[in-house]
Amino acid sequence: MEDKLKKMIQEINPLDQDMMVQAVRRQGELAKPAGSLGRLESLSIQLAGIQRRLDPQLKKRVIFCLAADHGIARAGVSAFPAEVTPQMVYNFLSGGAGVNVLARQCGCKVVVADLGVNHDFPAGTELRDCKVAKGTKNMLEGPAMTREQAIQSVLAGIELVDSEPDLDIVGTGDMGIGNTTPSSAITAVLTGSPVAEITGRGTGLDDKGLSSKVAAIEKALAFNKPDPTDGLDVLAKVGGFEIGGIAGVIIGGARRGVPVVIDGFISGAGALIAQALAPQVADYIIAAHRSVEIGHARALEKLGQKPLFDFDLRLGEGTGAAMGIFTAGCAVAILNEMATFAEAGVSEKDA
Repeated sequence: MEDKLKKMIQEINPLDQDMMVQAVRRQGELAKPAGSLGRLESLSIQLAGIQRRLDPQLKKRVIFCLAADHGIARAGVSAFPAEVTPQMVYNFLSGGAGVNVLARQCGCKVVVADLGVNHDFPAGTELRDCKVAKGTKNMLEGPAMTREQAIQSVLAGIELVDSEPDLDIVGTGDMGIGNTTPSSAITAVLTGSPVAEITGRGTGLDDKGLSSKVAAIEKALAFNKPDPTDGLDVLAKVGGFEIGGIAGVIIGGARRGVPVVIDGFISGAGALIAQALAPQVADYIIAAHRSVEIGHARALEKLGQKPLFDFDLRLGEGTGAAMGIFTAGCAVAILNEMATFAEAGVSEKDA
């Protein structure tokens, strides 16, 4: 399986630099002062390079919301019980979650996938069954998963992207009680940051709970010794199945030549794994927002990403990604539909 993953990573192409030059030129011809639309301009140029066309299209929009449970949740690192994970999956499937609401606003399809929920879902739903196992093991007692399971989770994310034809843009989302803990562990390892500096309160821990969470992550890292030069080792030792799946969605999007809008802290951890496995994915990533979770800023810095906005979000699910996809739509609309100075009969700036 590892050879299969390596082959897929090798299929990722660089952005089309010539097309980006043409997009820069067109932005300079549009009827506005140069640079006056800021990030919308640079985002449209990136999208032109990714899609390899001067008129990038964002018609087929999909958010992949990946769910899994975590053995570390039994150590009291979350304010919510593990039963909430499957309960929320049912809510996603019924269209009642935050990501569903925002996805409807920006014309996105939501694909919900079970990467490792500790629950048997009935047949006949739209849930994608990608279950690696019924939750990870408790990383305080050993690796969260085997290396083979880590690879399986990444491949599942790639295959989810491949299962959707004619994609123009994708977003990443997550659901998994306790998953800020593995995300903090991954961020600590891959950014070289002290655990206390990148670990937040998750779903609402008090001071005592936060201290226990930091101590648990430090213990897990000391016990498992994940190798920061090996993304699969980090994922296996202290990660989560949905985090591996998010890494796979990012790799899969880049492999398909599709931009990937990442959500908050959990997606940031998945992106760090993807970057460790395939540094070239960075050009395909669009960071939607900066999460309230304190480790997210450090993850974005390591990823070389500047978020589009900061709305104090910390829900996950893909809510921020939905808003980021809407913003991307605004960016391409400007590039594709705005009149040039010549077309509008507007005088340009004096030379």
